[in-house]
Amino acid sequence: MQVDTIEVDIRGQVCPSCLLLALREVNMHHAELSAGRVRLMVLIDSRDATGTIPAAVRNMGLAASVASVAGDYRIVITNAEEPS
Repeated sequence: MQVDTIEVDIRGQVCPSCLLLALREVNMHHAELSAGRVRLMVLIDSRDATGTIPAAVRNMGLAASVASVAGDYRIVITNAEEPS
């Protein structure tokens, strides 16, 4: 099955705004994320959000991975069964 990637760039925001914006996107696409049809890639520059966003989406039954990319961060959110 093809998995589409939705990219959300929220660089320049600070927590808790980062968390709220990311959760809004997760909620908008929750059914597709849970079914494994899409993955959400969140681009951030707030180090605090690298802890809060993954913890929140894991509590929602989804998976999250964090990578540092050129001074920014990329959080990939998928369903819990798919590798992120």
